[in-house]
Amino acid sequence: MSNTPVSIQGITQLSIRVHDVAASVSFYNETLGLPLLFSQSNMALLDCNGIRLLLSIPEKPEFDHPSSIVYFRVENIEQAHQSLLASGVDFVSPPHKIAEFNGFTVWMAFFYDPDRNVHALTSEVPVA
Repeated sequence: MSNTPVSIQGITQLSIRVHDVAASVSFYNETLGLPLLFSQSNMALLDCNGIRLLLSIPEKPEFDHPSSIVYFRVENIEQAHQSLLASGVDFVSPPHKIAEFNGFTVWMAFFYDPDRNVHALTSEVPVA
């Protein structure tokens, strides 16, 4: 067994389980504005600033569970929140302050996708 540490270089892709690929593509592409890279009946790939989001129907029952929370970075969280509310996105909570560190205030607003997976908008605002 090697003691050489693994050198993680970044995240290439995140998987989000869905039950209706077309409805999910509409949400992530049209509502959230993520470019569609590829789509077929049981899966789709979208681009989130260089990280692929794989929307896929669970292949086995043990894979059919809520996804991890994806935190989507936005410049103006209030504006993004209002825009998504106007598009019918169901929010768990409005934008709220999470923490303050390294000269920034971190804000988040949690929302649901069509499969009720929880995700979040996040913004780091310089402390005045």
